[in-house]
Amino acid sequence: MDTEERNERKEHSKMLLIVLAAALALVIIAAVLYISKQNSQIEQMQQDTLVSKQDLEDEYEGLSMQYEGMKINIKNDSLLTQLSNEQAKVQRLLEELRTVKANDKAEIKRLNSELSSLRKILKSYITQIDSLNRANEMLRKENKEITTKYQQTTETLNKVNVEKQSLSEKVTLASKLDATNVSVLPVNKKGKVQKKINKIEQLVVSFTIAKNITAEPGERTIYVRIMKPDDDVLVKSRMNVFTYENKEINYSIKRLLEYAGEEVNVTLYWDVEEYLMPGTYRVDLFADGNRIGSKSFELKD
Repeated sequence: MDTEERNERKEHSKMLLIVLAAALALVIIAAVLYISKQNSQIEQMQQDTLVSKQDLEDEYEGLSMQYEGMKINIKNDSLLTQLSNEQAKVQRLLEELRTVKANDKAEIKRLNSELSSLRKILKSYITQIDSLNRANEMLRKENKEITTKYQQTTETLNKVNVEKQSLSEKVTLASKLDATNVSVLPVNKKGKVQKKINKIEQLVVSFTIAKNITAEPGERTIYVRIMKPDDDVLVKSRMNVFTYENKEINYSIKRLLEYAGEEVNVTLYWDVEEYLMPGTYRVDLFADGNRIGSKSFELKD
């Protein structure tokens, strides 16, 4: 083998080594790139898993807050208990999620599935509460209408009662007996009028019960009070009393008469058996708990 041929072989071997080295370098570079890409994908998957877990925790916390907000205005004890139980379930699953590792896909998937069921339950409660709120609003409206009608009815009844009371008072006033032409004559035993007080033996009280067709017919007791100048009452007995303005007061004379709505003349007599002082006297007449007439008169020495 000559020198030229050996040189060619050497050159050929050298080129082959260069080609092999280049090919090996390419393989190494490709392997490095592949490994780097795989690591990047793994890191991205891990990051995605972390984000998914955090999002899931936020969803659970959001559900719990919604339940808390719904309970604020609920007055129904049974519904309030149900909402509290569902909120407790959400909190329990949230605590489970917080203990799950970020790469535990199976557990995260299960908890995500639980979340879906919890959303449906929450939605059903929202629908139920909306329905209750609408029903309560309708009841409040009806209650307001009933209250308004009740107030209007009460006002009407009060007005009717006032009018009835006023009418009753007018009827009572209209039916009250009235004594007119009241006179008092001081006389002796022969019925002769006396001017001197020491000769008076009898006081003759006369009056007329006026006609009143609105007064109820029947028996009436007429009471006469003869008041002395010192405001004491002439009485035969302190036991002689009648009721006037819720008090028991003395009377001097009384007379029972039959009244039929027509005019009646009445004369009563007081026998003087006591000392009469000079001065102004007054006669008051009463019937049916009312004062129906009065007259003052003077007695002199």
